[in-house]
Amino acid sequence: MKIKLENISRVFQETKAVDNINIEIEDGSLISILGPSGCGKSTSLSLISGLDSPTDGNIYFDDINVNNVLAEDRNIGMVFQDYALYPHMSAQDNIAFPLKMKGMKKRDRLLEVENISKLLHISDLLKRKPAKLSGGQQQRVAIARALVKKPDLLLLDEPLSNLDARLRIKLRDDIRSLQKKLNITTIFVTHDQEEAMSISDKILLLNKGKVVQYGFPMDLYLAPNSIFTAKFLGNPPINLIKASKTNNKILLDKTDIELNLKNHTVNCPDIKRLEKNEETKLTVAIRPEDLYIDDKGPIESTIESIQTLGKEAYIKFNLGDESWICSSSCSEELKVGDRIRLQSKLIHIFFENLDDFNEINGG
Repeated sequence: MKIKLENISRVFQETKAVDNINIEIEDGSLISILGPSGCGKSTSLSLISGLDSPTDGNIYFDDINVNNVLAEDRNIGMVFQDYALYPHMSAQDNIAFPLKMKGMKKRDRLLEVENISKLLHISDLLKRKPAKLSGGQQQRVAIARALVKKPDLLLLDEPLSNLDARLRIKLRDDIRSLQKKLNITTIFVTHDQEEAMSISDKILLLNKGKVVQYGFPMDLYLAPNSIFTAKFLGNPPINLIKASKTNNKILLDKTDIELNLKNHTVNCPDIKRLEKNEETKLTVAIRPEDLYIDDKGPIESTIESIQTLGKEAYIKFNLGDESWICSSSCSEELKVGDRIRLQSKLIHIFFENLDDFNEINGG
């Protein structure tokens, strides 16, 4: 089932929790709604599910306006962060409950429960009550309950937040595999950029109720349309510094460093926009993995610290008032206090004031 949100807004008193969202979700795709706390993620999910109604705009399921369709009539499966299982029921009865409410015969219910339980690898847990299940097992039961009624749309609201890191990775991989196997349109709400990047066909990035960027995960990562997107995605975070332009050169603030964007070794996808824009004040952004050590590089600084993680070393240094990181191979013989020169493979340019985005941390 394809989904379309057309000029969707939700106002609570004087607060716009969702502000004029316009997106289309393809049939059988999985999109993540990503953003910081309070950005409108869960409110958007409530509007799509029918648990809440938009103040303005329209919601379409396969080109049919569902604004006035009740939640129970939208054929949606929904999974919450806290599992929401009935504690007095076994896993089997929890999964079968939606089918029982539909009036399905017990024999048929048990067959459907058996089938979905096999897909989620919980067949041996069906007799247990929630208190006897781990967090990951409870979430698998909750997902099975959402899917057993064969919904047209699956909504997942921070489903992995209560699980430890290793279990989160395993379960998100299983969710993606199951979603592809069932070919069910799925919307996955998360504040975790790694979850969104790893699981999604597309990402909807929200901030303060508004769409910041909507597209393929690597498009958001490699071609961010704003400082917000650039800062929110990436670990270690993207390096940022205020700068000014003169002709084809960029002067980094509070340094003597000039970047020549006509240098054939540097990829700057924003160069045409830079040439057309008369604004001289801007922000330069370079991801740590796009910096590399080069004795002839224009960026020069002193190593402040080195953090080793496996085969990678994260080299921290200062540029002007900003702290930067370069990702390097551990084979480099470097130590704190060394002077280094660096070159960049990819530079992003934003005509936004960096000071307006200092509070943003990646998801």
